Amino acid sequence: MTVWFVSRHRGAVEWARRQGLAVDRLVDHLDPARVEAGDVVVGTLPIHLAAEVCDKGARYVHLSLEVPRELRGRELTADELSALGARLEEYHVRRCR
Repeated sequence: MTVWFVSRHRGAVEWARRQGLAVDRLVDHLDPARVEAGDVVVGTLPIHLAAEVCDKGARYVHLSLEVPRELRGRELTADELSALGARLEEYHVRRCR
């Protein structure tokens, strides 16, 4: 089992470290072909990639937070993420055919 953390944001990486998240692979872009059954993928993925991760038998854990309009589009620090109530929530996503 490999734990992936997918983020290009330094604040998110620091926030995850502070939460004690043990990560095997830190990537700024996920290639779903590298994910295997039993892996855990943590981050904020587009829905179609989250579905692909789940289709492979891996778990998807979403970094969730409510970002107010005035903070959108800028880099957030780990402290700001904590203040905004960042949390990890597991989802099972599947594509409806």
